[in-house]
Amino acid sequence: MDAQGRGRADNIDPADQWVLNPNTGEYELRLTPSTPQSAVPGPRRATAQNRGVAAPERETVPKGPGREVPPPRRRRGAPEEPPARRGRRPVKKKAKGKKVLMWTGGGLAFVLVAVSAAGYLYIKHLNDNITAVSDDGASTGGFSKGKAINLLVIGTDKRTGAGNEGYGDAGSVGHADTTILLHVSKDRSNATALSIPRDLITDVPDCPTTQSDGSSKVIPGTTSVRFNTSLGQDGRTPSCTVRTVTELTGIQPDDFMVADFNAVKTLTDAVGGVEVCLAKDIDDSDSHLKLSKGTHNISGEQALAFVRTRHSVGFGGDLSRITLQQQFLSALMRKLKSNSTLTSPSKMLKLAETGTKALTVDDNLDSIGKLKDLGLELGKLNPKNLTFTTVPVVDNPAEKTPVTVVLNNSTAPQVFSLIKSDTSFTAVKKQAAKEKAAVAARLKGTKSAASAVRVRILNGGADAGSAQETLTWLQNDEGVLKSENAGNAPANLAKTTLEYAPDQADQARRLADIMGLSGSALKPGKSVQNSQGLPAMTLTLGKDFKGAGVPLTSTAGSTPEGVQKSTADKVECAK
Repeated sequence: MDAQGRGRADNIDPADQWVLNPNTGEYELRLTPSTPQSAVPGPRRATAQNRGVAAPERETVPKGPGREVPPPRRRRGAPEEPPARRGRRPVKKKAKGKKVLMWTGGGLAFVLVAVSAAGYLYIKHLNDNITAVSDDGASTGGFSKGKAINLLVIGTDKRTGAGNEGYGDAGSVGHADTTILLHVSKDRSNATALSIPRDLITDVPDCPTTQSDGSSKVIPGTTSVRFNTSLGQDGRTPSCTVRTVTELTGIQPDDFMVADFNAVKTLTDAVGGVEVCLAKDIDDSDSHLKLSKGTHNISGEQALAFVRTRHSVGFGGDLSRITLQQQFLSALMRKLKSNSTLTSPSKMLKLAETGTKALTVDDNLDSIGKLKDLGLELGKLNPKNLTFTTVPVVDNPAEKTPVTVVLNNSTAPQVFSLIKSDTSFTAVKKQAAKEKAAVAARLKGTKSAASAVRVRILNGGADAGSAQETLTWLQNDEGVLKSENAGNAPANLAKTTLEYAPDQADQARRLADIMGLSGSALKPGKSVQNSQGLPAMTLTLGKDFKGAGVPLTSTAGSTPEGVQKSTADKVECAK
């Protein structure tokens, strides 16, 4: 190209060299007629002209309405052509990212409109998924916001659905194979999941039950039977299990949920599996679980096999299986609270679909709205403050080769009392180290003999008659003979207290040991005169008093000695 040609090319705006060909819908590079170019931008290709071969005559685009190819744009500095002859300036392409955002935003808006329009139908669909049965008046009538929640979760051994032929008892009507009483604190800061062994010997009370035809029938209770027979046996419904739990623990559930084998499989599939850990290789022919030592993501059939395994872990019994189930539920809660689940609309929708199909609930939870409200309350929990524990039991002494278990009467009442008093099994709020040490120190030191303890007992908020009941128990059962009933306290207290003078510290420690008082219940102060004019301590029974002989230790994070517990935030490996 000569100097004149180069000069002309340098004066052309590159954007002006591209024009839209309406025939092809593409932009074409248009230079001077003496320099033909490819219609596709890219590396310059050899042409007939630059190879020294005569170029074929340029094919023209057929003319017609809307078919004209715009002429090249004028060069800079050239006289402006009449408007009718001007070519169209090409519209600059938007950045690819902007196009993606535009299409995504438009698509999202469409989806939102569609979901809003179909929202009523979808909620109705979820409501139709729910199976609800009568609580027969066994529960409190449903959970309430602003109050502690007690939810009974029952897993049955009933075979339903395809693929479950190899599990459980082929003839089972659906017993209470796995039962957990979930207590959520009033302030939602903590929760306790109490497992109830299926082989626990207990009494099943009479059970008024709504029949399929709407009539009511009282199913007679039985004594000294396995806990799992509270459901299914003799036509018992979940409301019978609720009544049995209330009688056993003194805690009345607000609601219940029932799940069978399929629920474990479908719920774990819905969240994309849960991570569990094994401290050894497991190959269990009964549960069909075969996993190597280490961590695994399990769902579906594997998840069901995991929660049913017992012969290959611990001592090989039902209590060992309970520990495995608690580890599984901890993993499930961690997954439900994880960002991978909470930020995934598809997983949340799948959970709603799966959950409403998998669970049977009481008639106080018979709508998606009520289940949503319950879910929001449970969602406030922090996994580190969800404690799993088991009803304290011992081998049944009536059996030569123990197969069943009975309550451990020294520790079980303490566990029930902690839950009833809404006390956390984990230390939710940590005391200042100095204060905590000072409180603990009150219980350390020598203890006087019970016969040397001199105390006045006042009722400061406990049930009527509690002071006299405690006096009788201390004198007849514990040898605290220098005690007396001093009537009602001037004011009611939330917590029981024991006030004493410095020289009565050894007496205070003895009485604290007898009554199960925590260090925080001991209040160093002054003594008062009893009816004989002798110095005495003052025991004021508060609203937390549950009865003579029921320990009052209620420090958050403290549990009776020997009671197993674990929290949902920790990954523990099954042994």
